[in-house]
Amino acid sequence: MKNGRAFIVISLLAVVLVVFTGCDSSSEASGSITDNQSQTNQVSHSTDESSNNSSSDSSSATPENEDKKQISDSPDGTDTSDSTNREDISKEDLSSDDTTVNLKEEYLAKLKDAKKETEAIEAQDTSTYALKKVENDRWDIWDELLNEIYGVLKEQLSPEEMDRLREEQRNWIKFRDERALEASLKYKGGTQEHLEYVAVLANLTEERCFELVEGYMQ
Repeated sequence: MKNGRAFIVISLLAVVLVVFTGCDSSSEASGSITDNQSQTNQVSHSTDESSNNSSSDSSSATPENEDKKQISDSPDGTDTSDSTNREDISKEDLSSDDTTVNLKEEYLAKLKDAKKETEAIEAQDTSTYALKKVENDRWDIWDELLNEIYGVLKEQLSPEEMDRLREEQRNWIKFRDERALEASLKYKGGTQEHLEYVAVLANLTEERCFELVEGYMQ
């Protein structure tokens, strides 16, 4: 009986010793795994920092590389941005000049068309009334064009140039009326007095339209 108890006690001690030994081995293995994971994390963190630094260096170097590329695009190795801007400005100036030239040509064409239109006007009969109507219609056409041209010149000319043109226009109106009156006096008291007056007004206004477009319109 005593031998049986002793055997049991020895067996229990052996089991406890085996279990204890197994726990120590497990703890050591766990600690080793933990250490390995820590080292791995440190290596990974170090790698990320290195990658970020490389990316940052690459980003900071990009503008410099782009500047070098822009300069190297020029045949003589100089920056072409200023010449490009000057070229754009020159194109705008040329476009503006083309618009101005086209406007002048447009009004010269209008004047030629108006001349054809007024020359085609015919009296319904040979009466003085019918002839007066023809001259009145001619004067209306040229006077309307004169006002239109004058309005365009207000937009094109400088304030100083416009002041000189206004003074010149006042003198021209005085000259026009005096010439028309002088011409009509040859028929003073007759049925053609007013006819001659309006005819001279129409002729002088036509001439003035061409003078303003050819001499002032830009």
